Amino acid sequence: MNQMQQPFDADLVQRFEELNQIGVALSSERDLNRLLETILVAAKSITRADGGTLYRMTEEKTLKFEIMRNDTLNIAMGGTSGVEIPFYPIYLYDKHGAPIESMVVAYAVHHDCSVNIADAYTAEGFDFAGTKNFDKKTGYRSKSFLTIPMKNHENEIIGVLQLINARERVTGDVVAFSPGDQRLVESLASQAAVALTNRLLINHLEALFESLINLINAAIDDKSPYTGGHCERVPVLTMMLAEAVNNCQGGPLREFTMTDRDRYELKIAGLLHDCGKVTTPVHVVDKSTKLETICDRIHLVDTRFEAVKRDVEIGLLRAGRSGAELERELAARLKEIDEDREFLRRTNIGGEFMRDEDVARVGAIARKYRWRRPDGEMADFLSEDELKNLTIRAGTLNTEERNIINHHIEVTIEMLEKLPWPKHLKNVPEYAGGHHERMDGKGYPRGLTRDQMSVQARCMGIADIFEALTAKDRPYKKKKTVGESLAILGKFKLGGHVDPDLFDVFMWEKVYEKYAKEFLDPDQLDDFDLAKVPGYVPPPAQ
Repeated sequence: MNQMQQPFDADLVQRFEELNQIGVALSSERDLNRLLETILVAAKSITRADGGTLYRMTEEKTLKFEIMRNDTLNIAMGGTSGVEIPFYPIYLYDKHGAPIESMVVAYAVHHDCSVNIADAYTAEGFDFAGTKNFDKKTGYRSKSFLTIPMKNHENEIIGVLQLINARERVTGDVVAFSPGDQRLVESLASQAAVALTNRLLINHLEALFESLINLINAAIDDKSPYTGGHCERVPVLTMMLAEAVNNCQGGPLREFTMTDRDRYELKIAGLLHDCGKVTTPVHVVDKSTKLETICDRIHLVDTRFEAVKRDVEIGLLRAGRSGAELERELAARLKEIDEDREFLRRTNIGGEFMRDEDVARVGAIARKYRWRRPDGEMADFLSEDELKNLTIRAGTLNTEERNIINHHIEVTIEMLEKLPWPKHLKNVPEYAGGHHERMDGKGYPRGLTRDQMSVQARCMGIADIFEALTAKDRPYKKKKTVGESLAILGKFKLGGHVDPDLFDVFMWEKVYEKYAKEFLDPDQLDDFDLAKVPGYVPPPAQ
């Protein structure tokens, strides 16, 4: 081995090692733009090319400019540069369907071969008019070209890699691409095509998976016009809070960080957090009043009141009342009946808390009146079921219906735990299944405590509550303002319901304000005294 050959061989070995390292980097890159950029930058590096372009094959059988780089002209377009490439795609066929072979990249595609040109200005058989015009405008001199097609595992060309102006290692002069350069880039193109195909396949599978999830959520939301959008808003709010924790520099959670994979895992969990509601009966989800089933049975109670009025009048007439005496006594009795009817109508509308005296009054009304059914039999004014529902303490759901609603989270966990999750999504069931647990262990379905839950699951718990409080599409309550909702959420913090540290970040980073501006009505973002929100503590000094 002579002295002139040794540096060249050492350089070639170094470039082979670099090629191996590039292969590892390509296989681990998840972002498509960064992957494409890495391919071009790597090809430039191992060939010492001054510039290059990476094209991708489109469904219309054209070559789209994806990445452009030129060191001398300081050009960086496409990829992570944020600069769009202003050139039209390169057509591979003319309007009659005949292949276009005058362009080097098109020729490489049609003939499935590499094209190595020492000097574009002296090469024959190709149209370099565009290149020469570019050089004229910029003062550049495009000389050597190396064009390599990229083929996937099915031997289909999915892109083209083109490098410009190889530079000599010592002097930096523009030279032709050597046969060694060509073999290295062909090897890189092969690895890059595999990495690119895999990334596209993963992206397509992820898009299909998310579309199926959205299909399920759309079906759930479509079941009930009152909860439409819940499955969309909770994941967004969950991610807002998780990002706020990730960015927070103070407090007990300052060490919490998320990778891109962590974010995707939490996003999927958020989208699936209520998938068990596919089994929840519509009449329970949509129960807007205490007596509603298929219809609101308060109208049946109204009819009985009319029957009671009729019976009162008949009774007074049979008792011999007449004239002014009849009118006076009948008016007094009808006024009392109407007041009781209005009371039951108000009671039928669910609230946050029903007083003991109101519960007692419903029971007294049930015993106070009797009514004659169409078959002539006398009956209790309220059935046992009506009495039970009208005395619901909070909301519109009785115990059995509440259990039906609560069962959705058990179904959610059961459904998600049966799926063969890949490693990077293995926590989805835990994140999605924990949003009804409480920090003090009094939640459901498993009674987990704070220490038994991940930060992500606790984030989803706060998101689910705040979304429900501020929702403007629920049948059993009016929409609450941000201030009203934070007051309730703060009480939940003090009562051991939600994570206190996450509540603090929710307040410090004003997550509620960001969410409100995107999803709530303007009148819900009210003026409130932050210091008076229950459980609020000022952020730590930085």
